[in-house]
This record gives sequence, structure tokens and C-alpha cells, in this order.
Amino acid sequence: MNTVGLTGGIGSGKSTVSEILARLGAVVIDADKVGHDIYLPGTEGWQKVVDRFGKEILADDETIDRKKLATIVFGTDGVLEELNAIVHPIMYKEIKKRIFSFRATGTKTPIIVEAAILIEAKWISLADIVWVVETDKAAVVDRVSSQRGMSPEETEARIGKQLSNLQRREHAHLVIRNNGTVADLEREVCAAWDTLSV
Repeated sequence: MNTVGLTGGIGSGKSTVSEILARLGAVVIDADKVGHDIYLPGTEGWQKVVDRFGKEILADDETIDRKKLATIVFGTDGVLEELNAIVHPIMYKEIKKRIFSFRATGTKTPIIVEAAILIEAKWISLADIVWVVETDKAAVVDRVSSQRGMSPEETEARIGKQLSNLQRREHAHLVIRNNGTVADLEREVCAAWDTLSV
């Protein structure tokens, strides 16, 4: 009944790893989706973020436009830290609540908490073990450019705001390398899955 904290940098392939783990039987909690939920109009997170950054970050439907917010956050020193101080505690509580809910209803399979910021946000306590997905920088830039349409400069800026692979490795119980094919990645993930208590 392990809870695994799955982390890695932008474009490392965390979501692909999560999809493979879900097919193997894991329950996946995607912190990015939790983040979307706490940004919904009327929620505590939405109100606090709008109070700080203003209504110009809102889309026409009153939801927070994450691209507009990212432009502010990644374009000015110190602003990312302000945003994190608002949303990270709210996300932590929500993820913890979801883990508890799954366990309370009898879920015995591993729970995967997929979170790019697992270490930075000090969420390691949510998990029993930590897995880090790593990809070489050149592959990350290519992948993010083709999948998300970000320029190499934008990708480099995001990478520069994150922990390095070496820093993540200090917290890892297991490292999943993602520099080959999808089939190569599946083999690595299946081997990792076999180490869990299912």
C-alpha cells in the first residue's frame, strides 16, 4: 500500500509514467489537476490568487488564465515565491485529503502523487517513497517545443526556476531515466512497479 511521490522537471515524462502506472493498476493523483481545481472560481485558492494578482489574470469565463499568470510569475523575480506561498498549502491539504479518502474507502493499490514541485513545496511527507523521472536537457527542450509550443528560451527559463536533476536525486528512492523510446520507458516503469507492495 505504498504512496509514491512521482516528480521530475518540465518535459521529463512524468505524465507518461503516470499513465503507464495507471494501466498497471495504480491510483494517480495529478497535482497539476488539483491545482486547476483550486483555481476554479469561488474557491479559496481562486480568491487569494485574484486578490494578489488582479482580475487581469482571468479568462472570459472568470477562471484563472494560467498562461497570463505564468507570464507574470516567470517574468518577475520573487513573484513565483509569492504565488507558491498562496497555493502550495492549499494544494497540500487537498492532495492529503484525496489520499486519505482513497485509503478510507479501501484502496489497497499504490497511490501515485504526480507533482513537479513535490520536493520544492516540501510535500515529500505525503509519500512513502519518491521516484524521480529524468530526461537529458536537449531532449526536454525538443519535447516541450513540439508538445507545448514553447520556445527554447521559454523552456530554459522554466528549467532555470526548477531544481536540477542532481538536486532531485538527493531525495529519490528510485530514478526512472527517460531518454529512449516509449517501450524503453515502459520497461523501466514496470520494473519500478514490481518493487512496490501491491
